[in-house]
Amino acid sequence: MKKKRVHIEINGKVQGVFFRAGTQEVAMRNGVSGWVRNTCNGSVEAVLEGSAEPLKRVIEWCRKGPPGAVVSGIDISWEDYTGEFTGFTIRR
Repeated sequence: MKKKRVHIEINGKVQGVFFRAGTQEVAMRNGVSGWVRNTCNGSVEAVLEGSAEPLKRVIEWCRKGPPGAVVSGIDISWEDYTGEFTGFTIRR
């Protein structure tokens, strides 16, 4: 199955609600690699790599987030797969 890469930015009340930890958990459970971080503008940014269906599952989770999150929008950019990640990390 062909691998893909996606860059996403999640907007809304997404910081201080364990969004990064939840994203990491869902990504790892689905075999998706990459990273997630908070941004200075209050959003959460992530780069994900993996097969299409697992990526879609992580993106769908990000549309809602963990309890306490209020997602007002998500920007999605599909990119070329690089294979640069060996796991999934939370960046600070």
